[in-house]
Amino acid sequence: MPSWNSRGLRGSMLEELINFTNQRYREKKLALIQKVPTPITPINIDKECRHITLAYFEQKSTVDYIGVVQGIPVCFDAKECAVDTFNMNNVHEHQISFMKEFEEQSGIAFLLIYFKKKDIYYYLTYENLNFFWERAVNGGRKSFRFDELDPEYQIPLQSGACIHYLEALQKDLDRREKR
Repeated sequence: MPSWNSRGLRGSMLEELINFTNQRYREKKLALIQKVPTPITPINIDKECRHITLAYFEQKSTVDYIGVVQGIPVCFDAKECAVDTFNMNNVHEHQISFMKEFEEQSGIAFLLIYFKKKDIYYYLTYENLNFFWERAVNGGRKSFRFDELDPEYQIPLQSGACIHYLEALQKDLDRREKR
């Protein structure tokens, strides 16, 4: 089982920005999005500080966030990428399965990716995520390059701390409606 402290803080700044954005959306009654907690089993606890120093995940998580935007169910996962190429190993089969089932129930699933090298936040539609996933599973590239992505789904940082992903979500909805 993976240890919670092995990779857990890697995307913490991204999650903080998303949490702040979600709080603002809630205050403005635009959306109600919650962080999905990942259950852990503590192994070592520092009794003096009362902090968990080692723990293991109890089960595989599905996505990082789930909620509703103006009556539309949404779920998404937050990922950070240090380079211009996103490795599909960062997404797990159980996450793809959950997102597929979520979409089949008329929900909207997506990834929010922070491309650290470019300092760009990106909304990756489930349709494109699934395309890259299937390509990897069928023996193709096991990653995708930033230049393969539609620039329309880049998310500008607003007010210095908000990742305003609702505009990209609206583009996703509009594209779906046209089909």
